[in-house]
Amino acid sequence: MVNRKELRPESSPQAAYGAHLRRMREERSWTQEDLAEPMGCSSQHISALETGRKSPTLPFSRRADQVFGLTGTKESFEREWRDMRHGVLLEGFPEYVGYEGRAVEIRLFEIGIIPGLLQTPEYARVLANSAVKRGAITPEQADERVAFLASRQAALERTQPPMIFVVMDESCIRRPVGGPKVMDAQLERLAEFTDSPNALLQIAPYAIGERRTFDLPVNLLTLADRSMVGHTESQAQGHFDRQMTSVVPMLTAYHQLQAASLSQAESVAAIQEARKGTS
Repeated sequence: MVNRKELRPESSPQAAYGAHLRRMREERSWTQEDLAEPMGCSSQHISALETGRKSPTLPFSRRADQVFGLTGTKESFEREWRDMRHGVLLEGFPEYVGYEGRAVEIRLFEIGIIPGLLQTPEYARVLANSAVKRGAITPEQADERVAFLASRQAALERTQPPMIFVVMDESCIRRPVGGPKVMDAQLERLAEFTDSPNALLQIAPYAIGERRTFDLPVNLLTLADRSMVGHTESQAQGHFDRQMTSVVPMLTAYHQLQAASLSQAESVAAIQEARKGTS
């Protein structure tokens, strides 16, 4: 039997691309030889890409989208290649987003800025343009970042949408972004989010002090089979985790944070109070 190399998609964007390629191939019960023929390359090349020994190219990514029927979708190989090339996403995040689109429960915690899935286009654009001004990304990368966020948000608008739990540090609603008009519309969007039957939003007020269980943004997903994955990030690094031994303690900490936070009704009141400062 041929040894099958285990992949570590969380180790790098290139490894995540390879894991994505293998997953798409195996979902169709194709061998590497089966995929190589329509791709116009060798099975050795497919193997090298899947194991991260070679870097993908734009032509390969576009051809893969055609072969797998992914052109223009959230799982597009071209989109993932562009994210890798331009550094739009932190390590581990491309694979995380692949799971996010089919999660049954999503739990988010954010500090300082509104979570991406709840950002208005104007708020997201201000953040992207700010990164351009700092020289962190190019204008083209800013466009890709905003477009990528929009595709993530759209992926959640399905027949059976996921339950979304959001805990935001109070700093998220207090920190002005983009001026009064942008911020007021963003806060209004948060209030509207709470009207959804599959949404729960809570503010973690400054007053909880040391009871805030996370000091970095955290994303936790529950999948249809009740397995869980997580993604944590700092300013420059991301970490994707599928190990239940480390994800379950994060879920416990998330529940503890929810218990210490404001109720949804109290959180909406805090959001409406913050809106007064934008008018």
